[in-house]
Amino acid sequence: MAETKILVADDEREIADLLELYLKNESYEVHKFYNGTEVLAYLEQETPDLAILDVMLPDISGFTICQKIRESHNFPIIMLTARDEEIDKITGLSLGADDYMTKPFRPLELIARVKAQLRRFTQYNAAPAQEDPDSITVSGLTINKRDHTCTLNEKPLALTPTEFSILWSLCKNRGEVVSSDRLFYDVWGEKYYSTNNNTIMVHIRHLREKMNDSSEKPRYIKTVWGVGYKID
Repeated sequence: MAETKILVADDEREIADLLELYLKNESYEVHKFYNGTEVLAYLEQETPDLAILDVMLPDISGFTICQKIRESHNFPIIMLTARDEEIDKITGLSLGADDYMTKPFRPLELIARVKAQLRRFTQYNAAPAQEDPDSITVSGLTINKRDHTCTLNEKPLALTPTEFSILWSLCKNRGEVVSSDRLFYDVWGEKYYSTNNNTIMVHIRHLREKMNDSSEKPRYIKTVWGVGYKID
């Protein structure tokens, strides 16, 4: 069986080397880079199973690399930010990142998040196990959990694994308000904390953009202020 390939990009060599050590201890195949130019050259030849990108690379920002990846790939992306600033987190999530961590971080927590992202991505891209797929259709929106496809009025939507998870949770509970803390737990498998208060909101905004929906007069994802979100 081929090893799971993890791309690590960080110009702080101590951090990159530490991540490599922890990831290899989990039997992952690590492709480590200290600048963005090498990352883009690698991506022209290979497709990793997950990428860990530092925002502040010396030549090309992690944001730019994330954006380029999302032009043709849906594998999970975890961003590393040097500052605990909401704008960095919001920017990364808006460009298609699935998760973020602020330096300094605990390596074991990052490994746990890597495993969670890979588990979700593998599950959603698995071949159909049954003749009748696990599918939900709501007002022209069809989401299929078994083959990880989503269409809106018969046009495909290119969703990241995190976006797919959020949309699936909302569709699965259609007609009901899904609170932010419940949605966060459904997607990340973790408790919802105040430091995560923008995470769901940014992913919802990104979903609306892809669906040509609006927050003022939503046709699909509706905000119930102070409670959560729902799809009727």
